[in-house]
Amino acid sequence: MSVIGIDFGNESCYVAVAKAGGIETIANDYSLRATPACVAFVGRNRVLGVAAKNQQVTNMSNTIGSFKGLLGRKFNDPYVQDELRKLPYQMEALPDGSTGIRVNYLDEEHVFTPEQITAMLFTKLKDDAFKELKTQINDCVVTVPSYFTNAQRQALLDAANISGLNVLRLMNETTATALSYGFYKQDLPVPEEKPRNVIFVDCGHASLQVSACAFHKGSLKMLASCSDSVGGRDFDLVLATHFNKEFQTKYKIDASSKKRAFLRLMAEVEKLKKNMSANSTKLPLNIECFMNEIDVHSSMQRSEMEELSGHLFRRIETTMRKLLADSKLSPEDIHSVEIVGGSSRIPAIKQLIEQIFGKSASTTLNQDEAVSRGAALQCAIMSPAMRVRDFTCTDVQTYPVLISWTDADGAHEMKVFEQYHATPFTRLLTVHRKEPLTINLHYEPNSAPYPDAFIGSYHLKGIKPDANGEPQEVKVKVRINHNGIITILSATMYERKESEEPASPTPATNGDQQKSGDANATSPQGDESGKVGEPMDIQEGSDDEHPKKDSKHNDSSGEGWTQRVTRWFTSDKKKKVTTKQVELTIDAKTHGFVHAELCKFFEEEMKMIANDRQEKERIDARNALEEQVYEVREKIQEDGALHAYIDPQDASAICRELEETENWLYEDGESCEKGVYKERLEKMRAKIEPVRNRCEEFSGQEQAFTELGHAVQQTLKAVEQYRAKDPRYEHLTETEMINITEAAQKAQKWYEEARSKLVNVRKTEDPPVKLADIRHETQTLTTCTNSVLNRPKPKPPTPPADQNQQNSSTTQGNNSAGQESQQKTTGGDNPDSNTQKQATEDSMDVE
Repeated sequence: MSVIGIDFGNESCYVAVAKAGGIETIANDYSLRATPACVAFVGRNRVLGVAAKNQQVTNMSNTIGSFKGLLGRKFNDPYVQDELRKLPYQMEALPDGSTGIRVNYLDEEHVFTPEQITAMLFTKLKDDAFKELKTQINDCVVTVPSYFTNAQRQALLDAANISGLNVLRLMNETTATALSYGFYKQDLPVPEEKPRNVIFVDCGHASLQVSACAFHKGSLKMLASCSDSVGGRDFDLVLATHFNKEFQTKYKIDASSKKRAFLRLMAEVEKLKKNMSANSTKLPLNIECFMNEIDVHSSMQRSEMEELSGHLFRRIETTMRKLLADSKLSPEDIHSVEIVGGSSRIPAIKQLIEQIFGKSASTTLNQDEAVSRGAALQCAIMSPAMRVRDFTCTDVQTYPVLISWTDADGAHEMKVFEQYHATPFTRLLTVHRKEPLTINLHYEPNSAPYPDAFIGSYHLKGIKPDANGEPQEVKVKVRINHNGIITILSATMYERKESEEPASPTPATNGDQQKSGDANATSPQGDESGKVGEPMDIQEGSDDEHPKKDSKHNDSSGEGWTQRVTRWFTSDKKKKVTTKQVELTIDAKTHGFVHAELCKFFEEEMKMIANDRQEKERIDARNALEEQVYEVREKIQEDGALHAYIDPQDASAICRELEETENWLYEDGESCEKGVYKERLEKMRAKIEPVRNRCEEFSGQEQAFTELGHAVQQTLKAVEQYRAKDPRYEHLTETEMINITEAAQKAQKWYEEARSKLVNVRKTEDPPVKLADIRHETQTLTTCTNSVLNRPKPKPPTPPADQNQQNSSTTQGNNSAGQESQQKTTGGDNPDSNTQKQATEDSMDVE
């Protein structure tokens, strides 16, 4: 199983994979690393990625692009209304107020949400990764702009769920860039030393993100992040507006009146902008047949572009200076400034970086692929299937978060998370209530570039007073998870009950236990109305942290210490306080789809994937039939490969059928099912297959007869060599040679008869002798001959027996001499030695 990182951009997407050799960016089916964030609908087809981008001008109303910013936004959102004027496709409000995109698909009108469109693009990226890696893709990390709110992040998660992706984490693009920078750095300071502060400037197609990060060895901590909705497309729009005004004066045409013309102009000025980033000279702009068959020409220099875009550069400068103030860094504290994103290549932006941060822009990172590489690294770190060196990433919450509630005393509000608070993080809130409570979470007003500050409304059920009618302690967990999504994770009520039990016989022990019981019975409580305390008790930590206030004895009865001691001694029972934790039910109203909607959209996506597969098979079948028509027509015509093997009347009939099929393909057969095409293709093949077979038979006969004749000659030649006493065949028997001679003569006779049968046969007739028969005769003769002629010679005979005896006598003599020497050494003849010697001689003879 592979883990991938997805950089989901407004214009292009990149997919990186973590492998044993490092991080690698995946190429799509066009061998490009960048996949355009485009989804198009053409009749019954759903076109994704590069193919959708290529036909955007001709099918602009059904080609969806720049939809990233629409995620999680209502139709009446000012951003959506502004995009509505720029984008060529149709958008409308859905019943719940969200944004819908209307397209023509399967010859019907369909309305898709931006989440569904995003899911379609994720399906394409997932499929490209599967084709490249040849393995199933499940786990992934998807990057998200740091300025995305709770609603937008949840919408992106919903889109990934619809596409079947398991998102381990939504990672901020700024953090992914920092991870790809710091993971491979070996010279980072240790935690005890001063951190290395690096600024990252990411100017992409639709947004600018500037972040400050502090690095230590094995960890990074985001300090601050600022953003603005200014990017490359804003520069394109400035240039397109300028040239449009010029064309109105010069050529009397208005490109803004026609969406297709303005789309072409935007594409051309984007190319001009990229060329101006590398050249300071005046560059031309030429568009043929722009409008009303008019060719337009103009030119621009980089300095002129910078002057026109001055207001955009001032916004970029403001964002950078805000980051410097928020991060509390001075230019002297900054180690370097790294730039990523396509629009960061504009020279004026590099000049601003050097002017504000006092450092020249560094291009250590791959400006296009750094985000996806960082996401793949994070996915590898989190996935249990990969073993990667750990690297800790501490992110920040971009906007301050407030919590509010309403009770009998009115509305109350307090800040629960400050701006740039570390994430992920859990905060524990303690309240005292005796009735259900509704808590609201929202961003601080005017802090987020989002009109609706609402995060979620949470109704805590099951809260009730204790046995004495007093409020009970409730602990609420507010969580910013690793996806940057803020939610109330859980709510627990601590229900305290008093019970009586027999006293201990030891007075001192009784007193100690009673004091302990009194302490346990006392807990912080709110006022009589049961409202949340002012201020709310806020704690950081786990669920086990339950603060307790010091207990106080109630002396209202006027009872003195002596009387209390006496009562302790005389009492036979004492009170015991037990605490029971009760998990409360939370009714949450937040952004995103409910489970039933997600299941519905997932099923629709699976149906569309199946339809895409069926449509591809249908088109392949139609193309195969069309290809067969052209191929057969070319081959049966004069000078064609099959012309000599088909009767003229049959050829004319087939040509008429081919013409009829061709007309049918472009008329009634334009959108038939796959089975109809396959049926026609089989009928056509059945008519042309006999002609193809005759062509193969006649074309291969000469070569097959040559091979058979050669096999006969080789066999007869081997027989002659045997008769001439050739040493190679001296081990063969006469009977074997007679057999192969008869086989060769038989094959030669068959050869001559077959040749005679084919003398007067026309090529338009089926040959009486098949090519397979000729090859069978050749194979039969070759097998029979090779089994005899290629049999190896037998091994040479063993040496004569007298030579073995001579060698044995020599060995015996040597053994006798050795034994005599041994007898002399031991001091005389040994009667057993002769017996031993004789046994040795016998054994040698046997050997």
